[in-house]
Amino acid sequence: MNRLPQIFIQNIGQLVTVAGASQRPKTSREMDDIGIIRNGAVFIQDGIFRDVGTTKRLREKYHNKNLKIIDAAGKLALPGFVDSHTHTVFGGDRAEEFVQRIQGETYLEILKKGGGILKTVHDTRKIKFQKLVEVSRQHLDTMLFHGTTTAEIKTGYGLDINSELKILNVIHHLQKTHPMDLVATFLGAHVVPPEYQYDPDAYVELLCNMLPRVKTYATFCDTFCDEGAFGIKQSEKILKKAESLGFKLKIHTNEFKDIGGVSLAIRLRVLSADHLDNIKQRDIVKLKESDVLCVLLPGVPFFLMRDTYAPALRMIEHGLPVVLATDFNPGTCPCGSMQMIITLACLKMGMTPAQAICAATINGAHALGMANQVGSIETGKQADMIILDLVDYNQLPYYFGRNHVVMTIKHGKIVMENNQFMAVS
Repeated sequence: MNRLPQIFIQNIGQLVTVAGASQRPKTSREMDDIGIIRNGAVFIQDGIFRDVGTTKRLREKYHNKNLKIIDAAGKLALPGFVDSHTHTVFGGDRAEEFVQRIQGETYLEILKKGGGILKTVHDTRKIKFQKLVEVSRQHLDTMLFHGTTTAEIKTGYGLDINSELKILNVIHHLQKTHPMDLVATFLGAHVVPPEYQYDPDAYVELLCNMLPRVKTYATFCDTFCDEGAFGIKQSEKILKKAESLGFKLKIHTNEFKDIGGVSLAIRLRVLSADHLDNIKQRDIVKLKESDVLCVLLPGVPFFLMRDTYAPALRMIEHGLPVVLATDFNPGTCPCGSMQMIITLACLKMGMTPAQAICAATINGAHALGMANQVGSIETGKQADMIILDLVDYNQLPYYFGRNHVVMTIKHGKIVMENNQFMAVS
């Protein structure tokens, strides 16, 4: 067994640790405290952060050790991004629909004509397993290249047992072969497939029967509780069945319309409610009394050309735990860069850069139940870290449209450096 190298990274201009929130997510003013250590350093051993502090203190402590020394030369360092909402495994794309929306058609109009999610379902059902692995790995490589070191992946482009299991097996294969930490979510309740369009309740029953078969592969169960997808009673039936089998719960809701999904999320104590673009003030108040995390996906209204961004500032002011994620998928956000999402959160939702970084790291880790492992740079945590060619964290959303990451460390190994992926044994 090859022992991991001991790594000492010094002269980090701003070491953004986002420390102190492993037990509960940051909320309110805490989200502006991102734990900056100036002229910072980290000591990594056996894939773990063993020490975090100033370069002066750590250099004196470790100067006699046999270390791989990396000089950050004043650059910015952050925890690896945690993307808690993606749909990374799919076949084909929907570029034609992109043009149709530019020309005036809406997402729901395209879906009703058999496009949208149903188009991707058709493409994903027919693609062979190995090809699906290859294209999905390419998507993950792009995400890793832009600084994401942990991600969730949902199913939902199969909508029958064999195709959903194919997607889950792809995720399982990638969990074993890709450097990123990947978490699987079963989203069979993404939309009603064509063969059940006249009997959606029969499909809900089928989904409930699928759940025991997919439990081996998936940590979470999710439903799309919204206009054009599944109603409250249907979503509740699926999620209750999933809970009885030991799944952790998530819910898509309020992306297009408020149909009561937030109340359902609170009642079922889901870990996260995602989208929330059309949330009402009364539901923001209700969420304050719950432990539900709010996963916001600003890339979606941006790409759909809608001005329905979730009210992030009001949520933060009310003390809600806010998370940012990409929702990377072929139809409504074909962007896997958390850097771009941070920019959108600042420009379109009014979040400060510090709040957005917090929401994309430690709070994202909470949305996957992994905050004790990832999401911050702290002694004892997994050594996931990115170095960016910037000198101040405020520059991250400011210089948008570029990839600022020059080094990515995952599990204590350098997996990307200077625009090149490194061989990982």
